[in-house]
Amino acid sequence: MAKRDYSAYQQKVIKRYYDNREAIDHTKLAELCTTLYLATGKKRAKSWEAAEKAMTRIGVPAGRVKHVLDSDDPAELAKVVEGLEKGTLKLETNKRSAEPQKGEPGA
Repeated sequence: MAKRDYSAYQQKVIKRYYDNREAIDHTKLAELCTTLYLATGKKRAKSWEAAEKAMTRIGVPAGRVKHVLDSDDPAELAKVVEGLEKGTLKLETNKRSAEPQKGEPGA
C-alpha cells in the first residue's frame, strides 16, 4: 500500500482522533449497550463484536471481556460502562497504545 501524504490539517485531525480514542471508545460502548438491548440477529452479533474491540482497546481485563461476551447480556456490558464512568473498573496497563497501528490512517 502506498504511503499517503496528509496535509498539515489532516495530520492534526488524525492526531486529535488518536489522542481522544479512549473517550471515543467509552462513548461507543455506552451506545452499543443501548443498541444491544434492542438489537436481534446479525445486528446484535455485529454490536457484540464492536463492543469486544472497544473493551480491548480501552484495556478492560481479558477475563472481564470474556465474561461479558459469554453472558450475552447487555446488563453486563452496562456494568462495565458504569465502572469506566465511575473509575472503579481496574484497567490493564499493557493495553494497546493510542498511536495509529499499521493499516490505520496516520500510520
